[in-house]
Amino acid sequence: MNEIGGQPNRIEKNTKIKGDIISEADFRIDGKLDGNVKTSGKVVIGKDGYIHGKVECVNADIEGSFNGELMVSDLLSLKSSAVIEGTVSVSKLAVEPGATFNASCNMKGKAGSIQSSPTSTAHSGTSGGFKSSIVSKASSASNEPAKAS
Repeated sequence: MNEIGGQPNRIEKNTKIKGDIISEADFRIDGKLDGNVKTSGKVVIGKDGYIHGKVECVNADIEGSFNGELMVSDLLSLKSSAVIEGTVSVSKLAVEPGATFNASCNMKGKAGSIQSSPTSTAHSGTSGGFKSSIVSKASSASNEPAKAS
């Protein structure tokens, strides 16, 4: 299988690249990339690495920073030093304590799990409704029953 993917690619520290990368092999970024990465392998962003753009891959390990759209078909692993911003689509997510995850996340899995994704969104909406009902109860507790009705 290594012959199909080829040798892993690497962007070293103090290297800056602008542009799009398409590869079948794994990719490790310890420098800075302003562009898109598409690979049928794994993307690793080292502690000093940074990507601004769109990344499509099978697996990803992130120690550094990412800003953009991240689409991982299997496992996304965020180390404690990771900083993620943007939108993320994953099947499996592992987050170490200390990681910064400021992203809109869509989790999808097997065919059955895809059906539950909208349910999760609906559950979030229900949760928001639950919070507002708590606020309403708090309002009625503060002698404003007319507003709660």
